[in-house]
Amino acid sequence: MKEKITVISLGGSLIVPKDGIDVKFLQNFKKFIEASEGRFILVCGGGVTARDYIKAAGKILKLTSDDLDWLGIEATKLNAQLVMTILKKVAHPEIASNPTKKLNFREKVLIGAGWKPGWSTDYDAVLLAKTYGAKQVINLTNIDYLHDKNPTIYKDAKKIKEIDWAGFRKIVGNKWVSGANLPFDPIASREAQKLGLELILANGKKINNLKKIILGEKFIGSIVK
Repeated sequence: MKEKITVISLGGSLIVPKDGIDVKFLQNFKKFIEASEGRFILVCGGGVTARDYIKAAGKILKLTSDDLDWLGIEATKLNAQLVMTILKKVAHPEIASNPTKKLNFREKVLIGAGWKPGWSTDYDAVLLAKTYGAKQVINLTNIDYLHDKNPTIYKDAKKIKEIDWAGFRKIVGNKWVSGANLPFDPIASREAQKLGLELILANGKKINNLKKIILGEKFIGSIVK
């Protein structure tokens, strides 16, 4: 019987929030991964690093959508290298930059990053789930639940514990916009729906809650299926 592979889209806001690299989170996440049963594919987002580079370049010249995406992609690779470094005892030594290419990794962890312009690392996570036969993607951010609209802007935003793909895609839309602050990439959502994947959205800082997700226990978060 093959060992289960858990695919996690690790939001850049967890790795690099507004006040810089979150060392405490990375320490806790490292301990969790190393102590957990099974194997993991971790796809790292760009976070504030990506936004800072995009903002800086945008002050100098008008950026194309490809410019925005390439800056974001390189930021995800830097974050992926950081995560791979701290997990080097259990991680495959090569970053999975092409999610459609199956690597012969035997280690506990495979680290992924951005690939091409036109989508985010959420889409890479979905493609990696397809490549390695996973049926679920866990999207970790810095909020507990999916909401019907952005809770940081709208005080009347309502949390959603479970929703189908059709309803979810009405929330996230159908078009990818570089730097957009969405619960999940619209292009990734379309592909995940087509593949019949289950998506879990949860707060990555709550490590004990993440353990419950991995173990299939009741957890704080949202399910899309």
